[in-house]
Amino acid sequence: MKVKIKIYVPLLLSILIATTSCEKYLDSELEGRQSDAQFYQTAEDAELALTGIYNMLSFAESNNRLWVFGDVASDDAAKGGNAGDQADIGYIDDFNIAADNGNLEAVWAICYEGISRANKLLDNIDDISMDTERKNQIKGESKFLRAFYYYWLGVTWGSVPVHLTTPTPEEMQKAATPVDQLFENVIENDLKDAIASLPETFAGADLGRATKYAALGLLTKAYLFEEKWSEAEDAANQIVGQGLYFLNPLYRANFEFASKDNPEIIFGVQHLSEQSPWLGNRLNQWFAPQAENGYGFNAPTQNFVDAFEVTGEGVVDPRLDYTVGRPGMPWFNDTILFDPEWSPTGYLNKKYIQPLEEVPVESKADGQLNYQFIRYADVLLMLAEALNEQGKSGEAVNYINMVRKRARESYMYDDKLPGYPNIPDGLLPDIEDSGQSGVRNAVRHERRVELGFEFHRYFDIIRYGSEYANQAFEDKPNFNYETNKFMPIPQSELDTNFEL
Repeated sequence: MKVKIKIYVPLLLSILIATTSCEKYLDSELEGRQSDAQFYQTAEDAELALTGIYNMLSFAESNNRLWVFGDVASDDAAKGGNAGDQADIGYIDDFNIAADNGNLEAVWAICYEGISRANKLLDNIDDISMDTERKNQIKGESKFLRAFYYYWLGVTWGSVPVHLTTPTPEEMQKAATPVDQLFENVIENDLKDAIASLPETFAGADLGRATKYAALGLLTKAYLFEEKWSEAEDAANQIVGQGLYFLNPLYRANFEFASKDNPEIIFGVQHLSEQSPWLGNRLNQWFAPQAENGYGFNAPTQNFVDAFEVTGEGVVDPRLDYTVGRPGMPWFNDTILFDPEWSPTGYLNKKYIQPLEEVPVESKADGQLNYQFIRYADVLLMLAEALNEQGKSGEAVNYINMVRKRARESYMYDDKLPGYPNIPDGLLPDIEDSGQSGVRNAVRHERRVELGFEFHRYFDIIRYGSEYANQAFEDKPNFNYETNKFMPIPQSELDTNFEL
């Protein structure tokens, strides 16, 4: 059976942006529409078009449902919310996933709109008279972003159609590219081009743009998906060896407004509140309890909570309470305790929720936190995995232990922890080299508790293979590895764009 698809490309560019006084590149306002003949004339046009590509990353739009696939589809989370609300999310949670599920439609459309915008800019930028260095940087950013969207399409749907230029009407019908070719010939190539042209850092008003190391981080993720272990080791080592990034001494600082752009963050999706058009992070409302004008979705499971290590004296890995609201524990301050009635699982996730003193009830959807897509801790664990899969378990444990050390030393830096500044006996001891199989399990465990509710877990489960996935989903009778390895193509595309 030959599969074809059509990608619709807007005839008019609808991303003309005027910069305002706020520092971030995302702080921009929609001005109007221009035809391609009128646009792509100046350096300013190129910058505005690039901003439009970045904007598709954000969770300012409620349709960005990457969390549904990364978290709810995994063993870490349940749908949450009210029983009858957002039924399509529940169907994904239960692996009763039909092609007309609205979450499929939403994320598919976001990714292809981002790709379309990137293609349009790359098609036209060479004809713009502007500073050559900045032009090359814009090309690099555009290719990073295009690779970002294709990466999410690839890990979510597998084989998908690929366009690297704006298609003519005759070119819109195109067979889906096999997933292995998508990664090797599209994602890898775009990221290698981006690495060659992007700067090592951005600062000031440009902080948050894709850098060389953001591209290397995403390339490392792609290599792990492809099981290209030596290539993943090399890409991760280029980040680690440079010394620009380090683990923030306090884990929770990665998910707090005052420190959201710290040196652990290699690439985060920026958000700004009080903007028009809307640029705030709506995850703040999706995940918050209804008692605070939230919806209570993406609720942690007991299985996830039980994954965190506990000492013989009952002291739990501090990352649990940085990640999860649970009974009897403070909810963002010392005066309000978490109420298990807020969630059908008895838990809520905390990473993209802000306290009411920062985002009050009346503006709950206008959060300011970034989505931290690549953290240095992630890179260290990817490096550990790549090393271990090549039989270098003795080297791999060093990077796992760096992550564990930061977690247990939270007691040295967080005065809210009982017993501060003393580390409890037996908390998160260094792991030893127990051979490839034992270290493999250690890496997988550490990724789960370190990166929980950062939208990676389901994709990790799937790439670990059928044995691991079947065990993770043993309580999900509808799960079938071959069927659920990738999500079904959205029905709207099957209806309008596929020739079977």
